[in-house]
Amino acid sequence: MKPRIPILMYHQIDAPPPRGTPMRGLVVAARDFAWQMRLLKLMGYRGLALCDLMPYLRGEKAGKVVGITLDDGYRNNLEHALPVLQRHEFTATCYAVSSLAGKTNSWDASIGVPEKPLMTLDELRTWTRAGMEVGAHTRTHVDLTRLGTVAARGQIEGCKHELESALGMPVRHFCYPFGEFDKHVVDLVRGAGYQSAVTTQRGRAAVGGNLFGLPRVLVSRASHTGQFLLKLATAYEDQRGKGAVRHESV
Repeated sequence: MKPRIPILMYHQIDAPPPRGTPMRGLVVAARDFAWQMRLLKLMGYRGLALCDLMPYLRGEKAGKVVGITLDDGYRNNLEHALPVLQRHEFTATCYAVSSLAGKTNSWDASIGVPEKPLMTLDELRTWTRAGMEVGAHTRTHVDLTRLGTVAARGQIEGCKHELESALGMPVRHFCYPFGEFDKHVVDLVRGAGYQSAVTTQRGRAAVGGNLFGLPRVLVSRASHTGQFLLKLATAYEDQRGKGAVRHESV
């Protein structure tokens, strides 16, 4: 059986909104995130961005590592996650929506999710200057499987170009918006020059596995310490099925 590496999936690191708010489970309290990172350190894990994790995913290196990813590029990642990551000498990948930098998560407004600020391009530069990585999450956070080839390619390649131009560095890792992808989308992502793509499929990533369909370990508001440990070190998350995070009760 191939070794497996957990890639943690976070979204917002902030005070959770009121009960009943849609997608409330995807907002992890800052104190919980801080405790989770401290626990990783105490257990001997190295928290790594995708760029640092790649040799382990390919099987070129071995070690007690965990990937850390944050989707969408919320400003609260910079405010609450960055200091904690730096304290433990961890790195993380934040997947940014390039054309919405400095705006809000407007793609979820129609289902009642509160709009929260996304990092500006200057704040994304602050993130990378601190040793963190920015990955691509399309230009406007769209379901790529619903677009034609030209439009999908524009979202995928355009995001890479916009972020690389703003940050002055390569952007090599991708995240499928809403967790939606198919073979055609994968081919477009690969063709754009990305080295990996993460999904919302739950599970730990197999060493030597498909780098363009990487599963992740969901960390939600309700992930208590015991469950967090199970997700990291056992097949708990691998058995949670292949449903996208948007369709789960978290």
